Amino acid sequence: MTYQLAQINVARFLLPAAHEANRDFTDNLARVNALAEQQPGFVWRLVGEAPDADVFGDPNLAINLSVWADMASLAEFVYRNPAHRDIMRRRREWFDKLQFSMALWWVPADHRPTVTEGKAAIDRIAQSGSTAEAFLFNRPFPSPGGVTSAAIVAGCP
Repeated sequence: MTYQLAQINVARFLLPAAHEANRDFTDNLARVNALAEQQPGFVWRLVGEAPDADVFGDPNLAINLSVWADMASLAEFVYRNPAHRDIMRRRREWFDKLQFSMALWWVPADHRPTVTEGKAAIDRIAQSGSTAEAFLFNRPFPSPGGVTSAAIVAGCP
């Protein structure tokens, strides 16, 4: 069976999402998402409102859920794409710092994860740290039957 890398990250707006203070973020969202979709290794991303988005119980969350061919493809976009990096460097202008806001996990290649699955992955990291079931860039795990080298994400926080 072939596996791909699912990722979720959530961020809680300091002010309601539609607030003028968030305009630079919201105005750039479509552009950055389009760049992600053009990135080699991009597979899928959640578009629109997820039916289970309320699983977090916080209407001020921005939720990003996507699937990538592998760790290297996602790391290339997240840490080396200038447009993504430039927006993320400014995240403190728009978002609270959350203790646990991201998770990576392997899914069968034909599976599209739900927000509920993503929340469960974040919760696993909060409870147990990085494990083969849910992990972070700084402690990656190989896909089932595969190999993931920490060198792929060298220099990533």
